[in-house]
Amino acid sequence: MLRKWFQEHYSAAVLLTFIRFYLGFVWISSGAGKITGGFDASGFIQGAIAKSQGQEAIVQGWWAAFLEKAALPYSDLFSFLVMWGEVLVGLALLLGLFTKTGAFFGAVMNLAFLLSGTISSNPEMLIMAALLLAGGINTSRIGLEPYVKPPFNKPNIFKTEHQKAS
Repeated sequence: MLRKWFQEHYSAAVLLTFIRFYLGFVWISSGAGKITGGFDASGFIQGAIAKSQGQEAIVQGWWAAFLEKAALPYSDLFSFLVMWGEVLVGLALLLGLFTKTGAFFGAVMNLAFLLSGTISSNPEMLIMAALLLAGGINTSRIGLEPYVKPPFNKPNIFKTEHQKAS
């Protein structure tokens, strides 16, 4: 009953829209600040690696190994992905276009920040992104998505005439 209300009722769509706007604003303002401020992820990555050492390590060893071997050598790429990823996630959520995709990649970034030992607002943002994903199509009911994507919302648009007949 609660799931049906959350995914189909208009009042739930209004609630999800408020969550979407809040998250969109947070993501876009964070990304814009990084773009205009000359963001470099290498310091953040090195800090996360350092948090995996010692008696009270807060970063898991496997995540620190990933950061050290894969992220740190390509910190320029990761800087670019984080800056523009935050802006694109924010735009998707604010406009209500590709909303579930934006919420998913926002959740992925929040999870990566949490695994790197950064708490701040990441747990709350991860929970809100999970709510948006759980809302299904109702998440973008008030937004541009219902007007832009109708041809793609049809089930199995690639079926041949023979498959449709059977």
